[in-house]
Amino acid sequence: MLSVFWQFFKLGWVSFGGPAAHIGYFQRHFVQKLGWLPQDRFAATLALCQFLPGPASSQLGFAIGYQRAGLGGAVAAFIGFTLPSFMLMLALALLGQHYADSPVTSAVVSGLKLFALVVVADAVLTMAGQFCRKRLPLTLAVGTAAGLWLWPGLAAQFVALLAAALIGTLWLKHEGSRQALSPRLNWPFLLLFAGLFLLLPLLARGGSAGLFADFYQAGSLVFGGGHVVLPLLQNLLADTLSREAFLTGYAAAQAMPGPMFTLATYLGAELLPESPVIGALVATFGVFLPGFLLVLALLNGWQTLAANPRMAGAIAGVNAAVVGLLLAALYQPVFVASVTGAPALAAAALGLLALRVFRCPLLVLIPAFMLLGVWL
Repeated sequence: MLSVFWQFFKLGWVSFGGPAAHIGYFQRHFVQKLGWLPQDRFAATLALCQFLPGPASSQLGFAIGYQRAGLGGAVAAFIGFTLPSFMLMLALALLGQHYADSPVTSAVVSGLKLFALVVVADAVLTMAGQFCRKRLPLTLAVGTAAGLWLWPGLAAQFVALLAAALIGTLWLKHEGSRQALSPRLNWPFLLLFAGLFLLLPLLARGGSAGLFADFYQAGSLVFGGGHVVLPLLQNLLADTLSREAFLTGYAAAQAMPGPMFTLATYLGAELLPESPVIGALVATFGVFLPGFLLVLALLNGWQTLAANPRMAGAIAGVNAAVVGLLLAALYQPVFVASVTGAPALAAAALGLLALRVFRCPLLVLIPAFMLLGVWL
């Protein structure tokens, strides 16, 4: 369990770039480097997390920890990956934005965004080589990316995933994982999720309990990751927090490593100014808990369904579509936010060469891109 915590804690300090980049970090670190789970298990787990509400990359990390060391490993993975971002966002709420607005900080963040481009491109190439070696999966991947470039948005993403699952059910039945872990869903976790979702709004009134209820509701309804949680939280908390506070926290969350859902950390501290640490803890736990209860409820049953030929085909189709989602994210928001000119593009190309061909360690590339951001 300590090993799980340490591996995720290290990644939590360097995982810049949002959910798409996090998937790339996890795939390279836990599949290729450590061998904690095979590529097909990783892809099947990722497919499940794409369908559930909540922070997909954090749910993926939680599921990796669960498959490695049970429930304790899942909790260790969540704490390890979230703790760095939590501490940074809490410090920002307590100390203000003095350092966040400095030119050097902005330059370093620019370099790290460029590094995220390298990581996402590496993940696209690796997963495409694994799941798009035939004509139909490759077509699904490119078609998904093209559709999302033309019609960006959450609805288009779900249509693409569902269409890919249907096509896979019909024509990719021979592909996918056939390894089962358990024949049943974990009903206690599913009932706990539903019970909290239905009862918290009725029972919690004000204070830390009301704060937990609001953020639990937000975490239960957010499909699409951290970018989508902002308007939902703004609607839930419009009467208690200013628009400026929302935008400040949102901008800071994008610049931090780790999950963007730690926006809740900043907002919780702002909403309970008399006990900011308690507010940050309650809000963070509340927004992450629903997605993790659903992972615990469905993960084993999902792996069992993967043994069915038709479901295996659906997963193969979804895996191809996920490659397309990563390819779409490679352009927007990663490429658009990180490449500001020819020097930045050249640096990203050389970084990808160093990572894929020369196997340059991440701990060497990360400070190099930080310095590069300052130089550029």
